[in-house]
Amino acid sequence: MNSSERTLPIWVVVMSVALLTGLQPLTTDMYLPALPQMQQDLRLSPAQAQATLSGLILSFGMGQLIWGPIADRWGRKVVLRSGLSLFVLASVLTVLAQDGHTMVLARVAQGACLSATVMCGRAMIRDLFPPEEGARIMARGMTGLGALALIGPITGGLTATWLGWRATMASLAVCASLILMFVWLFLPETLPPQRRQTQLDWGHLLRQWGSIARHPTFRAHTLLTSSTYGGLFVYLALSSFAFINILQCSKAVYGAFMATLSLSYLIGTFFCRRWLPAHGLIGTVALAGRFSLAGGLYMAAISLYSELFHLPAAWALLPGMWLYAFAHGIHQPCGQTGVVSAFPQQAGAASALSGFVLASAAFAVGLVLSQLTSLPPLAHSIHPMNLGMTLGGMSTAWVAFTLVRKHGLPPQAAD
Repeated sequence: MNSSERTLPIWVVVMSVALLTGLQPLTTDMYLPALPQMQQDLRLSPAQAQATLSGLILSFGMGQLIWGPIADRWGRKVVLRSGLSLFVLASVLTVLAQDGHTMVLARVAQGACLSATVMCGRAMIRDLFPPEEGARIMARGMTGLGALALIGPITGGLTATWLGWRATMASLAVCASLILMFVWLFLPETLPPQRRQTQLDWGHLLRQWGSIARHPTFRAHTLLTSSTYGGLFVYLALSSFAFINILQCSKAVYGAFMATLSLSYLIGTFFCRRWLPAHGLIGTVALAGRFSLAGGLYMAAISLYSELFHLPAAWALLPGMWLYAFAHGIHQPCGQTGVVSAFPQQAGAASALSGFVLASAAFAVGLVLSQLTSLPPLAHSIHPMNLGMTLGGMSTAWVAFTLVRKHGLPPQAAD
């Protein structure tokens, strides 16, 4: 770090990463226990219910393409404050929505604003640290993210049970307001003027993104984060219906099940911090790839069991999900640090492009799922969720064992 950046306490950096990136799982996870209730109350079609998640993810990806270059040009602070303020307003709109179209629109607005916070949370790490040290700091922040992800579904499930789905959406607005307050009071600008981009036009941006996309380190880590999140998105999109409607879990029990996955993710971030000094970034990702593969294969085995014998108990699905979430807690800090590792002066643009690819892949997964779950043999089964996570685990392992092993660090990893 340069002399002006050493004055920023590490606890502020770690807390900022935890809160800024943690708002994403809060936005996606907290409302899931309330989704069946919301669908019934607003008379959402299955496609509209799916769009409350897939639409948010798509706008989350597209928004980063706008916020990223702006943050590289004018700094992180103005983007963070603007994005969080607009996110609070969009969250209020979800509480007041009276029909499916308004709800989907509000969720799309949430995704576009959320993209500013997550993108800046990733980019500020590259502002302050070289890649491997940044991965350790990111892992510490992701531990805080895991804690938020642990609290989110429990809060969502209990709030939906006791107070209804609108109270669940209101609690998200409150969380975002508290994060905005923290950013306003404690987080200074992390991008020094001498490292800011001097141009902001579409021709320059397209050339910049083309250059970033051609870098093998960027491609390796972008595919890593996209594949591991792709499997997780399958869980996010289908788990509430699988556990509540098919496996007959209550909202509170489903929220508790989700919390155990967040705990597994949290444990994964601790192991990430321990493994990085001993195995390096590439070796740590390879170790986590084995857990991704094991979790995916377990989910496939559960699907096979349900076909040959009978529908399993809900808890029987958890070990495979725990393995997958544990590995996700390692892949995410390593991958999100890796995508910006080669671009100290373009961290916002690289983070934005990687986030766009990730969100586009998740949106494509959502489109496929909406088609698969409309087919009679799959409409009322656990197979789309299980086999989607199997595909995510296998693809993540392949990327970890091949592309990241070969291109995981840029030739010049430090400033």
